[in-house]
Amino acid sequence: MLPRFRSSFVVVSIAALLAGALLFVYGRWSAPLVEAAAAIEARQPERALALYRVGAERFRTVPPTQQALARDYALLTHNRLALLYQRGEYDAVIEAADSAPPGAAPHYWVGCALFAKSRREEKPESQLEWLSRAEDEFKRALTDMPDDWDTKYNYEVTARLAAAMRNPSKSGRQSQSAPTSIMQLLRPQQSPPQQRPVKKSG
Repeated sequence: MLPRFRSSFVVVSIAALLAGALLFVYGRWSAPLVEAAAAIEARQPERALALYRVGAERFRTVPPTQQALARDYALLTHNRLALLYQRGEYDAVIEAADSAPPGAAPHYWVGCALFAKSRREEKPESQLEWLSRAEDEFKRALTDMPDDWDTKYNYEVTARLAAAMRNPSKSGRQSQSAPTSIMQLLRPQQSPPQQRPVKKSG
């Protein structure tokens, strides 16, 4: 029995060494995520965004880590989308969300970005086009997160705004009671879509 005990001890020792090595590697790998969270706390969004870019590039370089570290990958991507949205980089949000994991709520953030782009338009037709796309994205987001209240609220607001702007008269023209812009609908009765707070790591 003694040789077996020694053999088991060696196996346990090797396993402990491997576990320690993996923890060390994980610590180095996740450093940008931790530092970015600290930058957010310190109200340094530009530094946080730069660190998230570094982290995202690491995940792109080694694709298997996107599955092995799925939670970290989703957290990093979610926070990056949130920061891009807060900075008004809506095209960047849409582009980054294209390859984002479901856990990062990509459809939610694309919906928010499209809604924001609709408010930049002056013509009702252009506003409605962006709103309709935002409505579709929020609907997809609800499929992924049916119990998320921010998503439900944003979908309802966007759907009501789009429906009101689509309200033509029987003659095919917009009725006099129909709104001519998003702002007429948002003020004072409605509010723009809610913005999800940036997640914290840990």
